[in-house]
Amino acid sequence: MKEPIHAYMKVGIIHFMAFPETIRGEGPIVETVKKIAEDEFFTAIEITWIKDPQVREEVKKILRVSKMTVAYGAQPAVLLTPLNPNSLDEEERKEAVRVLKEQIDMAHEMGAKRMAFLSGKDPGDEEREAAFEALVKTVQELCDYAATKGMGITLETFDRDVDKKALIGPSEYAARFAKAVNRANFGLMVDLSHMPLLKETPYESVWAVKDYLVHAHIGNCVLDPNHPAYGDQHPRFGIEGGENDVEEVAEFLDALLEIGFLNPEDPPIVSFEVKPMEGEDPELVIANAKRTLIEAWALV
Repeated sequence: MKEPIHAYMKVGIIHFMAFPETIRGEGPIVETVKKIAEDEFFTAIEITWIKDPQVREEVKKILRVSKMTVAYGAQPAVLLTPLNPNSLDEEERKEAVRVLKEQIDMAHEMGAKRMAFLSGKDPGDEEREAAFEALVKTVQELCDYAATKGMGITLETFDRDVDKKALIGPSEYAARFAKAVNRANFGLMVDLSHMPLLKETPYESVWAVKDYLVHAHIGNCVLDPNHPAYGDQHPRFGIEGGENDVEEVAEFLDALLEIGFLNPEDPPIVSFEVKPMEGEDPELVIANAKRTLIEAWALV
């Protein structure tokens, strides 16, 4: 009999996507974190900035008592501030480093072992290599700072020409970038929902970054420009017009098993990135994701 999925991974969920009203570091953070923490299906949770120190204390207590593994995503800080960690304007790049160091501090305060973020916009063919070098410099600075706190840095790959239009980027390019960073505490994150946007299969994406992969997300996307969830919106699995459902999740899990990423010796965090569309109940979208994972694991 196959072992349960929890033996191979820490099943997580991105709190600020499941409850998007919290993405700016405000709103009903305590109540919604508690809902996730009460669900024993999840052994990990991904949080982001929490602007009120008292709220941070309350969340820390919830996560400590519920015995959850904590991951931290600074993607909202990059996208909403906004920041450009690969800016060719040195002052703009330094400002991104400053804010992201603050995010490392908050991640450390909340008990996370790594801080994840994304690159800035892809500047186009002519300036891409210069932006690549600027981002290497940024990430090396962040890695060196994180190392003083016993932490790591994770860069998530995103689409280059549909929605986020990020420098990093296609998986082979991301692997080249990780090699250039050359820091022991640096790694990459891939997201199933970004693979159709990158025109990559799960196998292509996972195998390209296998030497640097430290974290994974499971989600869905839509490629039809006329669909309300077009682009990188992480709608529920099975939505009409969506790209990923049970079979695609199973393919992703199979690829992660093949490269040894999913393993019972040191189970990694693999989190759902799902967001309710207008009028949808977040808790029903979360239940949908759990069922999808259970069905997909049965196919692997």
